[in-house]
Amino acid sequence: MKGLLIACIIILSSFLLHAQKTITGKIIDKQTGAPLSGASVRVKGSKKGTSTTNEGVFTLPVSPNDILIISNIGYSQQSVPVPESSTFNIPLEPLSSELTQLVFVGARGAARTKTESPVPIDVIHVNQVGLTTAKPDLMSQLNMAVPSFNYNKQSGGDGSDAIDFASLRGLGFDQTLVLINGKRRHLSAFVNEVGTRGRGNSGTDLNAIPEMAIDRIEILRDGASAQYGSDAIAGVINIILRKDIKHLNFNIGGSGYSDHKYNTLNSVDPSQFYTGSQIDGKTISFGVDYGLPIGQHGGFINVGGNFMSQGKTYRAVPDTNISVNSQALPIDIWRRAFGDGAVTSGGGLYNMEIPLAGTKTTFYSFGGYNYKHSNVYAWTRSWNNPHRANPTKFPTDANGDLVFVPDIMRVYDPTKGSLDTNNVYYNPQEDVYIKDLSFAAGFKGTLGDNWDWDLSNNTGYNDFHYWGNKTFNASLLPYADEATKTRFDDGGFSFLQNTANLDISKHFSSIASGVTVSFGGEYRYEKYKLYAGEVDSYLAGGATLGPGGTAKASGSEGYPGYQPSDASTVSRTNVSGYADMTLDVTRAWLVDIAERFENYSDFGFVATQKVASRYKLTDNFNIRGSVSTGFRAPTLQQLNFSNTNTNIINGNLVYSKLVPNYSSVARAAGIPKLTQETSTNASLGFTWQPIHNLAITVDGYSIQIKNRVVISGQYAAGDPTLGAPLNNALAAQGIQYAQFFANAVNTRNNGLDVVVDYNVHWGTAHFRALLAGNIQGIKINKVNVPSTFSGSASDSANFFSDREQYFLKASAPKDKFSLNLEYGVKQITFGTHITYFGGLKTLGFGETAPPAGVADPFFPYVALDNSQTTAVPEIFNFRGKATTDLYASYKINRNVALTIGIDNIFNVHPDKSVVPGSVSLATGTSSWGDSESGGPFDAVQMGFNGMRLFGKLIFNF
Repeated sequence: MKGLLIACIIILSSFLLHAQKTITGKIIDKQTGAPLSGASVRVKGSKKGTSTTNEGVFTLPVSPNDILIISNIGYSQQSVPVPESSTFNIPLEPLSSELTQLVFVGARGAARTKTESPVPIDVIHVNQVGLTTAKPDLMSQLNMAVPSFNYNKQSGGDGSDAIDFASLRGLGFDQTLVLINGKRRHLSAFVNEVGTRGRGNSGTDLNAIPEMAIDRIEILRDGASAQYGSDAIAGVINIILRKDIKHLNFNIGGSGYSDHKYNTLNSVDPSQFYTGSQIDGKTISFGVDYGLPIGQHGGFINVGGNFMSQGKTYRAVPDTNISVNSQALPIDIWRRAFGDGAVTSGGGLYNMEIPLAGTKTTFYSFGGYNYKHSNVYAWTRSWNNPHRANPTKFPTDANGDLVFVPDIMRVYDPTKGSLDTNNVYYNPQEDVYIKDLSFAAGFKGTLGDNWDWDLSNNTGYNDFHYWGNKTFNASLLPYADEATKTRFDDGGFSFLQNTANLDISKHFSSIASGVTVSFGGEYRYEKYKLYAGEVDSYLAGGATLGPGGTAKASGSEGYPGYQPSDASTVSRTNVSGYADMTLDVTRAWLVDIAERFENYSDFGFVATQKVASRYKLTDNFNIRGSVSTGFRAPTLQQLNFSNTNTNIINGNLVYSKLVPNYSSVARAAGIPKLTQETSTNASLGFTWQPIHNLAITVDGYSIQIKNRVVISGQYAAGDPTLGAPLNNALAAQGIQYAQFFANAVNTRNNGLDVVVDYNVHWGTAHFRALLAGNIQGIKINKVNVPSTFSGSASDSANFFSDREQYFLKASAPKDKFSLNLEYGVKQITFGTHITYFGGLKTLGFGETAPPAGVADPFFPYVALDNSQTTAVPEIFNFRGKATTDLYASYKINRNVALTIGIDNIFNVHPDKSVVPGSVSLATGTSSWGDSESGGPFDAVQMGFNGMRLFGKLIFNF
């Protein structure tokens, strides 16, 4: 009997032993395949349970008949029988794909849904946005889709015409950090200098990242320096690359502007301007993406690429008959070739992951190359126009007579049988060649008791090279060289950035309702090089305008080359460490705390902090807010950029130099070495999901920044108010006019972001309505004028003038709203984008003295028509306006779709850059042409090219 009992016990024990097993599963998003961190996994009817790691993985002992209950905020709960396999994936269905999109920026720990995040985040599916608009580039697509995204297409701004920077919440281009797959993206080598928004800023060229390689873009609208370091004052743009395999996606599209009002061909006298065709800005774009599996454990490589060729646009006011029409405007003699430049660009980007067999480690890598060639027109050079005479900028013979070059110069209203030199002009062309390379590689995995780690190295390189084309260096000797040499290597600059990171995190489900602890370090090396152009691009060759006449303008017209005295090669290093804790105090209350320390080899140590929190008042209503400190390190570009331009003032050749911050001239001027900009950010808002398919988020913010880096006004050597040390330093280097980079301005930016998202499906139909808006304003609290320039009221006012202050405040419109509506049934979809761009104001250069007794005698004024005595402030007022886009898509079959549409169907343009009542050139002080662009329109977010037609074919296999 005893033996039988022992046998039964052994059999029963063996049965129980074999009945129980340990399973390992992975919880993923059903639509995106992304792992779901912090998901709850429990055994029905028992207390057994666990939660998933940052990789979405869980391990749990179970019995064969157990039922697993899987739940995660924002996803439908699932009941799953224990699978036979011990390793498996469980997909969860999002409650609404748009409202519960996973986001990873904002905290180093577990991902959160948009409505559960403690900070405001936008998630943009780029390829969905790009397929419903004529806009072929990433920057302009985001400008339409994200109201707090600020972007202005430049014209007449030299290198700024060739590259597009953007920012968030009305701040500087270099105050927004860009990541790719969570890794820091390198900046462009270019610095905005003159004629542009964001003057003195560098930025990240988003258009160098192929759209077809992008899965989605997560935009964190909150200060994040404590988590990610420098540049994250305004927020973070995190670009997530595709992971598709065995799917071939490609599209081809074409577009063109049909501006039936301001196209130069519609002018009463088209010969006054450069012209193209009635449909101009013609664009052909092509994109392709494909992925392949690697190995047997979920490895992949995905490669995406884009090519675009875009033609020039030509814009001018249609009616210049000022003698018969009081509403007409004079001929724009400053910009006879005003519009967008031509662009040819192409590049590719890969994304790869390879899990290592038998380990919990994955190797990953991504990177790519992009090339861009831009050709733009500079401002007009006129031989003898009474209002815009520049004979020193033309090739001449030894007697000072014009040498006409028909391939470059133009004549309007010519006198038959003779050359009327009063009507000769040309527009120099500027070619810019941009090369952009990046490569990142690393390992990530899990160690020990679910400690997640990530070790990576990321290298980026950008080269920006100027060439003058179809232009002259009028000073070259012998005189014949002036007309025969028409292309110049103007030099340029490059920027290299290498970043190594180690990130470690762990989720503890047993502490409160869960806590994720993250920490890590970063080492960054940066190198900046400014290289000179060829000698003839900057040479003062000695030619004069006739025997003993005025010296000819030196250097390549349009953009003179960089001189050897401008050239420099510099580098620096940065070491940083951070710690971040995301604590679910309860299932309703989330707290995120972060601290970061950084040390730069060139300016020293800085520390930043952040606290963010979200509290669920109800299941569908959350309150959230944050307080943080931030910083932005001065870039090597700002610390070392130098440029020498030439001007003719009172018949004399004058050199004007943007002095590098490291120079003895800057020290003599009392300009200290650049140091970090610092910020204090605060935000408060709520998220509300009143019904299943509707989400509302409202977030207010206040961002105070101290020591913003700007470019000063110009100061003339010999001015006794500047003092002997500065005048002596200027004289020693032969500089007659100088301006400087300086930490000179304190600002406060207050604003409000609103998003209302409704998305519903029924049967074979769907409807989407998305309203998003931003209301903001920038206040300049203080201008820190060095003592050297405070000796006189005019020097003090010139340091950061009224005009520059207006431009800083006009970085973004005061309000911007977008309404996207889309309805689809079966194979057909119709939609519209309505975008409202609020008003802003800029100033002219000032063409006349202000009236006596005005409060600000340094404010720019301009005389009214036919009056030299009546002057008014020269304020260009751009009123708020809305553009309307329409599109329709037809799915031809399961693999092919066609989209056609019209952007800006009502051909809306911004207000013209002119002060009413000050348009006639007869007084010599007209506001017409006195704007930053010199053309009929200034650089505002809504653009000035008018209606645009487009069509796209989309293939998915």
